[in-house]
Amino acid sequence: MAVQRTLSIIKPDAVGKNVIGDIIRRFEENGLAVIAARMVRLSKREAGAFYAVHAERPFYGELCDFIASGPVLAMVLEGQNAIALNRQLMGATNPKEAEAGTIRADHADSIDANAVHGSDSAENAAKEIAFFFSDLDIHSRR
Repeated sequence: MAVQRTLSIIKPDAVGKNVIGDIIRRFEENGLAVIAARMVRLSKREAGAFYAVHAERPFYGELCDFIASGPVLAMVLEGQNAIALNRQLMGATNPKEAEAGTIRADHADSIDANAVHGSDSAENAAKEIAFFFSDLDIHSRR
């Protein structure tokens, strides 16, 4: 397994529920290190740019509206097989289908208000990390 970096976003619903600490604890207890973090509130234009890959999908507008509805915590996570591990810890996009004990099973309200975002590939992780962070903001703890 290779050391990887991935983007994780704690979305407005989870920020509003004050479960940031619990989510970060789950990452750290499973070998992922937070190597950059930034609280930000995206404008609708910024949300549209971040989710541009989904622009042709029917849920694009709602996705952008939701992510721009409140502050989010964007983080870079680093660890062995970080992309797959983060996605495993998050659980299925639809919290009704998420395995018990996953972040979404425990903290998400719906398929739309699903608590967290995580990169789905190394290529997307690199793009998504660069959207929020410069190289000067990222500090490996290895």
